[in-house]
Amino acid sequence: MDRIVISRRHAVAAGVMGVALLSGCDAALEAPGIADAPEIIDRPGSSPVVENPDPEPTPAEKALARMTLEQKVAQLFFVTPEGLTGASVATVAGTLTADALAQIPVGGLVYFSQNLESAQQVRDLLSGTAALCRDAGAGIAPFLGVDEEGGPLVARIANSGLFDVPRFPNMADIGATGDPAQAAAVGTAIGTYLHDIGFNVDFAPDADVLTNPSNTAIGARSFGADPSLVASMVASEVEAMRETGTLPCVKHFPGHGDTAGDSHTGAVYAERLRVDIEACEFAPFRAAIESGCPFVMVGHIETPNFAGDGLPASLSPVMMTDVLRGDLGFEGIVISDSFAMGAITQNYGPADAAVRFFQAGGDMLLMPADLRAAYQGVLDAVHAGTLTEERVDESVLRILTVKDEAGLLA
Repeated sequence: MDRIVISRRHAVAAGVMGVALLSGCDAALEAPGIADAPEIIDRPGSSPVVENPDPEPTPAEKALARMTLEQKVAQLFFVTPEGLTGASVATVAGTLTADALAQIPVGGLVYFSQNLESAQQVRDLLSGTAALCRDAGAGIAPFLGVDEEGGPLVARIANSGLFDVPRFPNMADIGATGDPAQAAAVGTAIGTYLHDIGFNVDFAPDADVLTNPSNTAIGARSFGADPSLVASMVASEVEAMRETGTLPCVKHFPGHGDTAGDSHTGAVYAERLRVDIEACEFAPFRAAIESGCPFVMVGHIETPNFAGDGLPASLSPVMMTDVLRGDLGFEGIVISDSFAMGAITQNYGPADAAVRFFQAGGDMLLMPADLRAAYQGVLDAVHAGTLTEERVDESVLRILTVKDEAGLLA
């Protein structure tokens, strides 16, 4: 005999209705305190009905389930085409790229001025790389990123002279207008032309509050010294850029505006107290997170009066897991600043640095000094049990979820 599954609450409600009708009185149709446990009723000729089935896996979950450990670990890396292929300068997506992706089907590639020769060449390079990534590994499309903050300092595309695109003054000048609509216009324009060319990630806007006027690493790249102003500018640019289909990435958490040094050449420090950092430096990052920014870049910045762990934020479980994930509630992709910078390479080998980053809660490692050593180091750590596959899966699922939202899993 076939069975139908109905809710106990529904059965009780039906009984109460019957009593109410017989007595001619109104009666409550809900019986408080009765669990919604299913009750099985046999009825000839009926088909089984399942109540509250498990939800359908998301496209990201389906993609994760079919991936090998090697493919998952490869997704954790965001590299230059030279770092992937070993070429001195990469300007085409050819055999070298295909062979390298067959070994390590990375999650993303980032491009710099040396990769740009002509407008059509850049378009072909990006579309060709995307196609090769879809043919490699688990068939996952890549993030294709560039540093395009706007202004004369960091704008690889606008300053290349290869494209007829809008050019902007320094973000300090945009911030000086006090008008968030100006920052939105930057986000719309940059996001639109990057998307048209073939990029899908922009490592911008800069969310640093310039609290140290002697800071040369950030300087005029920052919207300004007022945390509320910078927060409103960053939020407006993030929202506008997202609408164009280009994914923004705010940087450099926990804030590079107070530092005196440059992490390209060595360790840098933010000496401010925790209460000051939370009130000032974190304001633009909170605003970006509330605006749905999918990436937060973590810098190589030590906070001796905050985390106090002697580690750059990019290796610190306090800053990445406890603070960025926990206190600020960020659920997107935590990406590092370049691991080829002196702040990392002077103190850690490529494999050790990579393992430490993922142990601390990072999701994507940008530009390791040696991709193969870093990749193998992470695999070895998983096999040794010092890094769990579950920890890897958490990061890969975040990566795949953002890719799905950007239409890259279609």
